[in-house]
Amino acid sequence: MTSLPLISIAIPVYNEEGNIAALYQRLDALATTMANECRLEFVFSDNSSTDTTWSMLEALAAKDERVRAIRFSKNFGFQRSIMANYLHTRGDAVLQIDADLQDPPELLKDFLALWRQGYHVVYGVRRSRPEGKFIHSFRKIGYWVIDRISEHPIPRNAGDFRLVDRKVIDALEKQRSAEPYLRGLIAGMGFRQIGVTYDRSARVAGSSKFGVAQLIRLGLTGVFNHSLVPLRLATVAGIVILSLSALGTVYYLVLKLLFPDFPRGLASLHILILFGIGFQSLLLGILGEYLLRIYRILRKEPIAIIQDSLNLDSNDIKL
Repeated sequence: MTSLPLISIAIPVYNEEGNIAALYQRLDALATTMANECRLEFVFSDNSSTDTTWSMLEALAAKDERVRAIRFSKNFGFQRSIMANYLHTRGDAVLQIDADLQDPPELLKDFLALWRQGYHVVYGVRRSRPEGKFIHSFRKIGYWVIDRISEHPIPRNAGDFRLVDRKVIDALEKQRSAEPYLRGLIAGMGFRQIGVTYDRSARVAGSSKFGVAQLIRLGLTGVFNHSLVPLRLATVAGIVILSLSALGTVYYLVLKLLFPDFPRGLASLHILILFGIGFQSLLLGILGEYLLRIYRILRKEPIAIIQDSLNLDSNDIKL
């Protein structure tokens, strides 16, 4: 049995008391089904839940040593929760899933087969998902934009449901980004990667914690972390505005020569001044986003702060 590979299933949770029981049953059944192929451990990262999620994890950890968990001192965000979870896994490979069971853990069998073939990253590609047309279109456009302007291709319609090799986890540990965007971070590392299409299910219980505002914030993180296009926008925009200004100067000089009594207008001047101020503020904001990320790296802000842990000793804590 010890010769079988250990697969860590990493599950970030936040107020998931309605899903924990059903999730554990599915994971336990999966462990039984795949007993001849691999060993499993279940690693939870609790993002400072305010319901009974942590107490439920305590009960599971007390009766099942495969259940390991860390609890943060506050809510550090979804991406940081995933990163911290990765760093506390022990497996030869790590499968990351959400607690709401929209991503089927049983797909581990297919992921594992590809991992054995030598792929270091096997990610799920959503063929369909139960959500409204607006949010679906919004998400689709966002993925397209991030992929188009990113320095390296980022798989579209792929979330954080993936199996990653221990080599990838070790490489991630060296990154320690204060604001990680794991889809882009892992995509940009190279390694052998492949996608598996699947149909996403509806949530078992509870409601999604990821609304439009969270999607926008995640999208901006992806853009600023993995694209130089916003920075280069300042240079391009400056050249365009200088060119327009030069053309406008020539245009007004010609009018002045042809029509000596051409009236001087304040409206156009005011509009140009306001446009210039607004545009400079936009560019300063873009520069500020990059400077903020540099500042966070320099001050060595932790990914998360662990308040409690289950079935982990002090030597296992890496934050």
